[in-house]
Amino acid sequence: MINVIATALPHTKKMLASELGVSRSSLYYKPKRKLIDEEVKAQIESVMTQNKSYGHKRIAIALHLNKKRILRVMKKYGIKPYRRRPQRPRKPEDEGKPAIQIINVSKILCPIAPNIVWVSDFTYIKFQGKFIYLATIMDLFTREIVGWNISRFHNTQLVLGALEDAFSRSTRRPLYLHSDQGSEYDSQKYQAVAASAGIIYSMSDKGSPWQNGFQESFYSEFKVDLGRVDRYDTLGELIEAIHLQLHYYNKQRIHSSLKMAPIQFKQKFAARLQMTDNVSKEKGT
Repeated sequence: MINVIATALPHTKKMLASELGVSRSSLYYKPKRKLIDEEVKAQIESVMTQNKSYGHKRIAIALHLNKKRILRVMKKYGIKPYRRRPQRPRKPEDEGKPAIQIINVSKILCPIAPNIVWVSDFTYIKFQGKFIYLATIMDLFTREIVGWNISRFHNTQLVLGALEDAFSRSTRRPLYLHSDQGSEYDSQKYQAVAASAGIIYSMSDKGSPWQNGFQESFYSEFKVDLGRVDRYDTLGELIEAIHLQLHYYNKQRIHSSLKMAPIQFKQKFAARLQMTDNVSKEKGT
């Protein structure tokens, strides 16, 4: 019976294609899914060489592809972003510090333009058995780091240096300046500088880090992107790397909420504002 069937079938692919009424090339078809996934995998890895901490959402934005597709391919090939989140130590002397009578803008205001709310914080970086400290000022609307300062000590001068740097980079002062209740920000000198610039000072409630969550989140991601600091031989090399990483964050790193880098978002907003202003002037004439 088997022999009868075998002799009844065409003996070549050309004959079989003729019997089935299809092209011979279709008999050689191989699924393309694997090849497509491998190409997407290569593109993902290319993005991650420069952006080690990018998850599937940011990679999807960078590649202009569907985020579900990126996530599927990353799971398929076991691709994971670099995640290293050091814990920030709590200072015992700050525990139980009574709240001061000052407004908390984080509870009442959501900025709709740049230079309405700046938020400030600092973090530590351990290097060769010592600590260095990075203080930053972020524009809450654009998420841009508008000022920063690096020091061996966490004191008023550390955070004041970041504020003065922000003043030197920005042509406008914010309406509000927000921070936590650390002693550095609670100092008369720091608040006097803010007041002399016409800025309303704001502080989080004690033990409420989520009220300054944008800065907390920034430092978490920043340290991931900075990577292992023990690969630097000198403090100078590390400080240079920190500066480069801050410029990368402002100008290139895709922010998950903005869908673009902070500087790009600020420029796009300014262009829209200018366009609206031009239309208003045309209507006025």
